[in-house]
Amino acid sequence: MSVETLKQALLNYLEPQWDFAPINEAAIKAIAIGGANNDIASIKLKLGFPIDSVKAQFVERLEQYLLSWDSQYSYQLAVDWKVDAHAHPAKVQAMPKVRNIIAIASGKGGVGKSTTSVNLALALQNLGAKVGILDADIYGPSMPIMLGATDKHPESSDKKTIYPVAAHGLQSMSIGYLVKPEQAMVWRGPMASGALQQLVNDTQWDDLDYLVIDLPPGTGDIQLTMAQKIPVTAALVVTTPQDIALADARKAVSMFNKVSVPVLGVVENMAIHTCSNCGHQEHIFGAGGGDKLAQEIGVGLLGSLPLALSIREDTDNGQPSLVKDSESEISNKYKEIALKLAAKLSLQAKEFRADFPTITIENS
Repeated sequence: MSVETLKQALLNYLEPQWDFAPINEAAIKAIAIGGANNDIASIKLKLGFPIDSVKAQFVERLEQYLLSWDSQYSYQLAVDWKVDAHAHPAKVQAMPKVRNIIAIASGKGGVGKSTTSVNLALALQNLGAKVGILDADIYGPSMPIMLGATDKHPESSDKKTIYPVAAHGLQSMSIGYLVKPEQAMVWRGPMASGALQQLVNDTQWDDLDYLVIDLPPGTGDIQLTMAQKIPVTAALVVTTPQDIALADARKAVSMFNKVSVPVLGVVENMAIHTCSNCGHQEHIFGAGGGDKLAQEIGVGLLGSLPLALSIREDTDNGQPSLVKDSESEISNKYKEIALKLAAKLSLQAKEFRADFPTITIENS
């Protein structure tokens, strides 16, 4: 066995539990073959996405794969990960404390996008990443309720910027933290757009791998501001299988295409309902819609989530699925989606400008 053949074997590894190939050229940091009988292969990998909660199982499966490929060697695997900042299309300065911004959209309300956003943010955190979440729905903020933080308010040390509200380990921000629950935001589009920019830029985010932005329904001022004024790295589209939801999801995809924000995948929510009494399963909103949309737009279906009472109850109680039981079947589905999302994002071009400080020159 040569270093080159071992390298090719690593590149060909299809992770059976994740259903994608996690190792690319950049992830292979070192390969050495040695030992007293020249029968030990030492491999050092650094993946571009977080895997803390699944690392031990991944290393075990990779070792078994290599042994089945060539059992004459023993394998010493050192696996690490690091999330890099990736390129964004907006002609705005990268945020130095936020490596990647992921916008989650649906085009249509009522498809469970906010619930999905919260649980995916928690799933990314469960994998080891530092994660923030921003509620971009200025008119109908729901994040404080879903995170069980309705009694919390942002603090400020300089009267100009604010600290994010800590909730279940996430750094969170929402207009809902700044106004009374019953107060209606009767603002025109430009005011709401300005508020969004302030929430993003005036919050002192602390060294985030990912900032998840939960967008409101539609393709109006808020969405355009987000795409053109904020350094969004990529987007994710949430839909239900029914035709009317798919029609609006296509509009969301079209909007992202027009502003050159890459769509990483589709999540199908409320895909199937299982009766709690008899176990009968039924596709209440139709079947296969998410997969059809994903094929239409040329991206992957990252996962399907069930129509389950517990998901709604948990978020209403401020204890999302990943908080209530991080090892439940539903939580594991969110983690699988988050892992695929982070892995696909890691393949995007890197954003080197984020590594350089902003330099200003003043005449004295």
